[in-house]
Amino acid sequence: MMSFLKKNQMLLYVIALMLVVAGYLNYTSLDHDVNSTIQTSTSVDEMNGTKNIGDAQLVSSNLAETENMINATSEGIEEAAMDATNTGNTTNTGNITNTVKTPDTMQDTQTQEDTKTTATTVATNDEYFTKSKLERDTMYSQMIETYEKVLNGINSLETQKQSAAEEIKNINNTKNSIMIAENLIATKGFINNVIFVNGDSVSAIIGADELTQEQISQIQNILARELKAKIENIHIATK
Repeated sequence: MMSFLKKNQMLLYVIALMLVVAGYLNYTSLDHDVNSTIQTSTSVDEMNGTKNIGDAQLVSSNLAETENMINATSEGIEEAAMDATNTGNTTNTGNITNTVKTPDTMQDTQTQEDTKTTATTVATNDEYFTKSKLERDTMYSQMIETYEKVLNGINSLETQKQSAAEEIKNINNTKNSIMIAENLIATKGFINNVIFVNGDSVSAIIGADELTQEQISQIQNILARELKAKIENIHIATK
């Protein structure tokens, strides 16, 4: 009986020992799993944290690059705007001075054109009167030369010489009378004028657009007095 109790007691000891060992092993395994889980979780968190940090850095980097691009774009837009403004101002200035015509500018341009036209007309008239007087005086010089040849000719008759001398005198008198008449007409405001005498007929061409009746009468009086011409033989024209 005592032997049987000892055996049972030993068996209980073994079972208790096995339970202690099993509990110890279970505790050890659980602690390892917990540590593994903690380490795994920590690793995952570290990875996630690194990833998050990387993402944050990347986002910050993208934001910085975006801000730089925006700033550069803004500066480029401002510079382009300033260039466009300067170019616009230059173009506007060029248009104001060379292309765009204000009413005052148009009036000045028209005045300049009118002045040029008037100057051209005056120059043409001056040329006409100068040329006409030159041709007339050349004709008188040729006539005088011809009569002088007769006057100085050995074979010329005395009557021919007297006639030639008389013609030379008349031509010189006519030239002097024309010169005086032209100067007197100029004092009336008609600088451009030329007179032609053909026998009893006297023609005067006056540089004017038109003449009043009073002006015509003044010119007629000068021609009648200086050239001994009758009023009905005096012809006045304008140019």
